[in-house]
Amino acid sequence: MMTPFTRGRRTALAFGLAALMAVAATPGEARPGSGSSMGSRGSKTYSAPPSTATAPGAPAPMQRSMTQPGSPMGAPAAPQRRFGGGFFAGLLGAGLLGALIGGGFFGGLGGIASFLGLLLQVGLLVGVVILALRFFRRRRAEPAMAGAYQRSGPAAGPGGPLGGLGGGLGGLGAGLGGGAAAPQARPPQRDEVGIGPQDFDAFERTLGQVQLAYGAEDAPTLRRLTTPEMFGYFAEEIRANAARGVVNKIADVKLQQGDLAESWREGPVDYATVAMRYTLRDAVIERASGKVVETNPPEATEVWTFLRERGGQWVVSAIQQTR
Repeated sequence: MMTPFTRGRRTALAFGLAALMAVAATPGEARPGSGSSMGSRGSKTYSAPPSTATAPGAPAPMQRSMTQPGSPMGAPAAPQRRFGGGFFAGLLGAGLLGALIGGGFFGGLGGIASFLGLLLQVGLLVGVVILALRFFRRRRAEPAMAGAYQRSGPAAGPGGPLGGLGGGLGGLGAGLGGGAAAPQARPPQRDEVGIGPQDFDAFERTLGQVQLAYGAEDAPTLRRLTTPEMFGYFAEEIRANAARGVVNKIADVKLQQGDLAESWREGPVDYATVAMRYTLRDAVIERASGKVVETNPPEATEVWTFLRERGGQWVVSAIQQTR
């Protein structure tokens, strides 16, 4: 027969596990890439791009990539998944699993009960803080989002009802001497390809098209504008949103500033890494009701890498977050 102590211990364990899993599963920012660094930069995938006036700090290293570290030309490797990071994996494997089967961290029931009590308190405290932050952020941003997503259906392209790009080369390329931005000290850029105004136009245009296609869940457009690897990541995020019953709507994407970090060639492929600071309206919407359930920061600075086969169009091959 289950003793009261055993029943209480298992109840506490269940609450502790739920709190930990809620923390581990807390979503990050929305937008394509969900606020993480992903994709491939050929042989430079695991090398930090040079800093620029737009992104003076080193971008975050790749968190998801099909490129094998150390491969000379970016040979793909099978993607790997991790649950909750090393801390949570070790915690679940070493202690909580042992408690489930009757053992424990230190072999003593008192030690287990004490640890579980601490674990439960920490988990609940973290959960309350996260919920409070998300509540106040949503209350602060929701009035500005009201009415922005009242129509359903696919998002319009640039210049359409849901907004789009603006400003031309006043944003992208400003770090190369264009636009009216105030002069800023920046390191010299390595441009082996010879990036020109038409290329900057293509980068800015693709930024807006990818964002709007992601918000419209327009798979054919995303496939056309990205590498197969990046399309796979975006499609996975869209499927995850559908499973949650939400859609990530994006509108009014406008580049504010951008400049080239580096460009280079690997065989028949040209690469260009560009830092871009842009504004947008970004919200998570309930599919059934159209209710705004989450809003996200109205500005982002990211480092995008584009590639093209000789004579082909530029497509997105990586997105890295700035620190």
